[in-house]
Amino acid sequence: MLVRDAMSTVVLTIGPAHTLRQAAALMSARRVGAALVHDPDAGGIGILTERDILNSVAQGQDPDTERTHAHTTNDVVFAAPTWTLEEAAAAMAHGGFRHLVVLDREEAVGIVSVRDIIRCWAPLRQPAPAL
Repeated sequence: MLVRDAMSTVVLTIGPAHTLRQAAALMSARRVGAALVHDPDAGGIGILTERDILNSVAQGQDPDTERTHAHTTNDVVFAAPTWTLEEAAAAMAHGGFRHLVVLDREEAVGIVSVRDIIRCWAPLRQPAPAL
């Protein structure tokens, strides 16, 4: 199975000036765990995840004043839609993250998460025998 079969095509894109509370509200409304951060001044696509917001709040930072640009990961690892799910899972395990931005011809076309991969793999696995 390929990344294009598993990825979410509902991609939330936010700006670098959004507050973390605004980002969290948008992510919650869309039921996604990550948002792309488009910052024309930074020259590319970054990613903000629920973990980034959680870490900020845990450090006592105010989600009403903290801006996404300060918490965005800019050294993003990208996947191609033609990667296998095994390749995507290996990249996530190696990098220690749970989301990959999917690029097709330099355009963000989706995000694949660990949850997406599990959703695809779970039906393929046979249930454990009853004890």
